[in-house]
Amino acid sequence: MTDLTALSYTSEHEWIALAEIEGATIATVGITDFAADKLGDVVFVELPGADSAVSAGDVCGEIESTKSVGELYAPLTGTVVEVNDAVVDDPSLVNAEPFAGGWLIKIRVEGELPGDLLDRAAYEYLTA
Repeated sequence: MTDLTALSYTSEHEWIALAEIEGATIATVGITDFAADKLGDVVFVELPGADSAVSAGDVCGEIESTKSVGELYAPLTGTVVEVNDAVVDDPSLVNAEPFAGGWLIKIRVEGELPGDLLDRAAYEYLTA
């Protein structure tokens, strides 16, 4: 089980796990269980390709469910270094394992982290 208190969150309902790998900050990004629940059954996921540049706050993908279509916003500025092809092939992983196998992309972070990232307590307050 992922330690949810070790993650950062955005007000757009994304989670971020940061790691230092070979001198670079790599962020694994997914949507929260709250977002997955609100979307309903996810049936399609469109993600940016590896080596794509993404900018914090810009749309970088799409998540479609039986209820609606939602946009995926890049929570950080950087370069996509990995895409979770398992989620593209089986979008239901977003609902079944939002904090594990349902991760979406990994970004090599460039520049500073946004100052508006939330900790778990602040995110829970936001969604209460």
